[in-house]
Amino acid sequence: MSEVKLNLISSQTILSGTIHGSIVDSCIAALSAEPETIAELVAALERYSKPKDDLNPFAWFHPRSSIDEQPYDAGIVIIDLAARIIAAESTYSHPQPEGEVNYHNGNHATDVRIPYRVSPDWLFVNSLDAHRWARERRLQSRAPCFDARAVLDGTPLLEFIVRSLTPELRSSLRARISDPQSVLGAASQSEETANHDCPEEHPLTRLHATWLTTPRADLLKRSPRDVMLEKQDFIDFDLHTRSLQWSFLNEGPPCLARDSFAYRFAGFGTHEWVIYYDLVRDLLQRAVEFDCQQADTAIRQLEHLKTDWLENPLPDYDGRTPANIIENERRRLPEAMSPEQLIIDEDCECCRMLAQDAALGLGPGFWHLDGSHMEEEFAFSSCKTFPEWELENQRREESYREFERQWAEREARRSRQREWDEEQMHISCSESVD
Repeated sequence: MSEVKLNLISSQTILSGTIHGSIVDSCIAALSAEPETIAELVAALERYSKPKDDLNPFAWFHPRSSIDEQPYDAGIVIIDLAARIIAAESTYSHPQPEGEVNYHNGNHATDVRIPYRVSPDWLFVNSLDAHRWARERRLQSRAPCFDARAVLDGTPLLEFIVRSLTPELRSSLRARISDPQSVLGAASQSEETANHDCPEEHPLTRLHATWLTTPRADLLKRSPRDVMLEKQDFIDFDLHTRSLQWSFLNEGPPCLARDSFAYRFAGFGTHEWVIYYDLVRDLLQRAVEFDCQQADTAIRQLEHLKTDWLENPLPDYDGRTPANIIENERRRLPEAMSPEQLIIDEDCECCRMLAQDAALGLGPGFWHLDGSHMEEEFAFSSCKTFPEWELENQRREESYREFERQWAEREARRSRQREWDEEQMHISCSESVD
């Protein structure tokens, strides 16, 4: 018993047909691409099953006006894209929000298992009755889709910067320009200084934190950081699975189409979160130098600076262009590294081995941003809540103390060993003289 009745539901269509249970499992994994239409689901299936002769796996399915509730062979499964519900009564498998599926190369299933994780807003139920009970409630409760980037990267951000940097504040900050550490704030301090509390928070750091943590009506009463961190873990994991797939199969994974729902209303991964931090901080610093008193003129200047910053290669990103890094993350394409880029240190044997493997086609390396240069305060962390951030700090402090304790014990043992060795040497020398 390996086939099931599968119902695919979008906001416009219901398709029903019988299909092998393994394809259903791949459909569940394909939901990691956040499809909203059946056509997007078909495209997302290419992540886990290479199409053969451009054949649509649901070509023989029939459109219906209602769900076909008659089970077949191993049972019945509903994939409701509109309500984001999976309902399964099947003996073949039990769909889960996270797992692995065997990659199909177009001819047969392989031994390569590709991990997946679907978005947390999917509901998994084990009966058709549960689907009926939950569907209307889920459809009504789904948040409206909107592209937050129009607010986060657009005029609202620039207006905030211009409005916040009053002539008096700009004049005060200019007086500190002679001290680069002061102008750049804690992000540019030395590691030793940045790891300790600063006696006074820099004004630009404070403005930056205010922008990130203040709820806004145009963000549905959420703050910019709430919006940006909402799907960070999910997108980071999806990029990780694409990296694994690239390494296992030695070919780049399928990307999201630019007209897909998941691309147009994409969440934010770690790369865009870090780049956004750098962009806002750069705009704040550059705006300090503005002399114009007209807000509209200042906003146009900032827009030009923002575009220039995003569309040109930057040394801090190994010569990569910020806009391209963001684009790749939105399309769920990992940042692959060339063999030359893998050699971080010419004297590093491991670097040379990785570069040699990549040159021989044995799998690429991947480049990541981690935000290690960002200030260690809640506004700039990836913690979603303040208690979570406090707990993380507590754990880090405990780790520091444990490290210092172990270091002190090791140094004490070494000191005692040196004293014992010196004593034994002294005794040996004395005996030799006698």
